[in-house]
Amino acid sequence: MGINLASVFVDDQADALRFSTDTLGFERRSDIPLGSGRRWSTVGTAGQTAVELLLEPSSPPAVRPFRDAVATDGTPTTLFAVDDAPADPERLVAAGITCTQPPTEFEDVTTTVFDDTRGNPISIAEED
Repeated sequence: MGINLASVFVDDQADALRFSTDTLGFERRSDIPLGSGRRWSTVGTAGQTAVELLLEPSSPPAVRPFRDAVATDGTPTTLFAVDDAPADPERLVAAGITCTQPPTEFEDVTTTVFDDTRGNPISIAEED
């Protein structure tokens, strides 16, 4: 068994696709119209094909309470691996993203949490 697809909820799929590619550096994998303004939009890590991130519409009624609770708690629901834990947060801050937890070391892992400006706390981590 392997992970093929994970998702984050977004209010504007086109904006999230631009943010994911232009700011975070992912590559676009798919952007297929599904009707009613919805799309199947996925991104992935350049050079890797195993896992994609689905930019899931946040319109279902259960999503808003979930996202509000996660944002209030500051609990990241997604973790991205990085190669340089000190430099990557600096790059994100320079792009206008707010880090909500500065780089913090936990044994063999350094993590940073940021607000992806789309309502999702995201963690980035580098294994030492």
